[in-house]
Amino acid sequence: MRYAGLIARVNVGRNRISMAELREAMEREGFANVETVVASGNVLFDHEPRPSAGIAEKLGLLITERFGFDTFAIVLTREELAAVIDADPFAGEGEDKFVHTHFLQDPLDPIAFDAMLAAYQGRGSERIVAGPKAGSVPTIHVDYVEGAGKSRLTPAFIERRLGTQHTARNRSSLRRILDKMG
Repeated sequence: MRYAGLIARVNVGRNRISMAELREAMEREGFANVETVVASGNVLFDHEPRPSAGIAEKLGLLITERFGFDTFAIVLTREELAAVIDADPFAGEGEDKFVHTHFLQDPLDPIAFDAMLAAYQGRGSERIVAGPKAGSVPTIHVDYVEGAGKSRLTPAFIERRLGTQHTARNRSSLRRILDKMG
């Protein structure tokens, strides 16, 4: 079965990985037909069908053990990824490079989400909406309006307020990954 893996914290800061080394490491661990999409931790691969959470755990551990930094991965089927893109509340609005889906490692606590929104109110022009689950993976959608690089809604702010790690991809990247999945 074909899957998309979204690996957190790849090629950010000191966490540099060559995509050729990543492909080689994954193939050694039983992932087949590994293909990278952009050099930011997006991989497509074939794997025997099993729950995405188990494959995600295997992939995260592989990265930690082989490349020496703590991370996690989100693994989605083509159908799950398509459903995330279809559920984008900002479809037809905002620039593709500014609209991001954040994939959360743990369940979204609605109280923590509301507290995050309250804490961020008045700090920026971003629009933030809790999204549906992508399979078993909770999401939030953010339109960074003026760009994520200029935003005060940083990954650290989100993780601190929600109490969970996440990895984000913009709409352009998600569409590119989906297109490559066929």
